[in-house]
Amino acid sequence: MCASCSREQTAARHSSTAEVLRICTTGDYKPLSYRDPKTGQYAGIDIDMANDLAAHLGRIATFVATTWGSLMTDVGAPGRCDVAVGGISKTPAREQLADFTQPYLTSGKTPLTTAANADGFHSIDQINQHGVRVIENAGGTNEQFAKQNFPNATLTIWQDNTTVFDQLLEGKADVMITDAIEASYQAKQHPELVAVHPDTPFTTDHKAFLLPKGSQLTAQTNEWLAQALTNGTFSRFYNRWMQ
Repeated sequence: MCASCSREQTAARHSSTAEVLRICTTGDYKPLSYRDPKTGQYAGIDIDMANDLAAHLGRIATFVATTWGSLMTDVGAPGRCDVAVGGISKTPAREQLADFTQPYLTSGKTPLTTAANADGFHSIDQINQHGVRVIENAGGTNEQFAKQNFPNATLTIWQDNTTVFDQLLEGKADVMITDAIEASYQAKQHPELVAVHPDTPFTTDHKAFLLPKGSQLTAQTNEWLAQALTNGTFSRFYNRWMQ
């Protein structure tokens, strides 16, 4: 009997008995979390991190689809999510309903628009004008920010965050406010788009991993994350996607 066969059989036995880590994610937020509609596979910085967390815990990573609108309900539903990842902003409202880890990334809201419009959308006042067409993905902090700050603009809430950028490219919307990391990533993917002042965003927010309130995994996840932030694990994954 070959040694490799023995190793494969041992690994199979271990995987069949390992506990599952249910990871909720929206899969619509490159470069942190993206679900390929053709293969159903997830990829991104937070997906790499979640797989590393699962390995650290000795569990098998299983990804569970959620949306920004249903995220908190899913995290609060018993047995649905052990942890949620994918560019989740740490907010007081969410902290009341769930546990957050320490932050792993600092970002903030900044405009994303076409190169032709970039000079006209540097400030909230410039965007909050009649005739300016703002577009936002549904259910998250981008939508909340736009509703609070742009009462005079025409606001469209787009249900699919993977195609919202096409609306800018096709001239059907003028500007989107999103996290600086997403704006910078999309500008790299689409040279026609510009992330406006991503280094000095309108806000500062912190991305963290989300767990059910009182989860027994919160302390272990924080311990793992503290190591990942200092031993190069997070930097390796971040650079893989952002360079």
